[in-house]
Amino acid sequence: MPLEASLLPVSERVDDLNHRYAHHAAADVLGHALNDPMVGQTALVSSFGAESVVLLHMLSVIDRTTPVLFLDTEMLFPETLEYQQDVAEKLHLTNVQMIRPDRDQTFLKDPNNGLHRTNPDACCDIRKIQPLARALAPYDAWVTGRKRFHGGQRQSLNFFEADGNTCIKINPLAHFAREDLADYITNNRLPRHPLVAKGYASIGCATCTTRVADDEDARAGRWRGKNKTECGIHFEDGKISPSATEERAA
Repeated sequence: MPLEASLLPVSERVDDLNHRYAHHAAADVLGHALNDPMVGQTALVSSFGAESVVLLHMLSVIDRTTPVLFLDTEMLFPETLEYQQDVAEKLHLTNVQMIRPDRDQTFLKDPNNGLHRTNPDACCDIRKIQPLARALAPYDAWVTGRKRFHGGQRQSLNFFEADGNTCIKINPLAHFAREDLADYITNNRLPRHPLVAKGYASIGCATCTTRVADDEDARAGRWRGKNKTECGIHFEDGKISPSATEERAA
């Protein structure tokens, strides 16, 4: 990132980016973001979940050498791990990086893999928030697949947003509707996650993901029955996750 850009507060850069790219299509937002000096060094973070293939395909067309960070919490569905390899191969993604939790942390805090039942926030912290924060430390920005139609805290999502005081999050698919995703996947003949056909609309860890009914929100199957809608990678009680901020500032 040019020195003059790095001296500007993240909030000012985000405002400028949202103004300049307000009426651009998703692929244009992603393409520009990867080359805009106001953004800087960027990685895409992907769960290789139910909708991930859309953004991954866009990236493969624009620049398949872009770093793709795949967070393996070590509690994912086997189908997700297989799907990750299949998609990366078919799209010729050349820089997929597997991110895993610190084994010392999981041994000390979750030796029996049962923390998700007693304290799901703590489980997400050691298996998602902390590992991803360490992986993102070298980057100025990261790309997410979040969309407004997911509801909750995502309803007012912009293409660009501040992630703490030092990093930018890019949401190229913010304005995509569910129908847009389906059309994109069909038109580009992209492989679907095998669990989608079994009723999983949003796919995370196997321990905390269930099927959803046709009349339910796409994320209704995540942490079902718990007062929890986000893992904390993006928000925690409406704020930037403190663990992620501390890791990135370290």
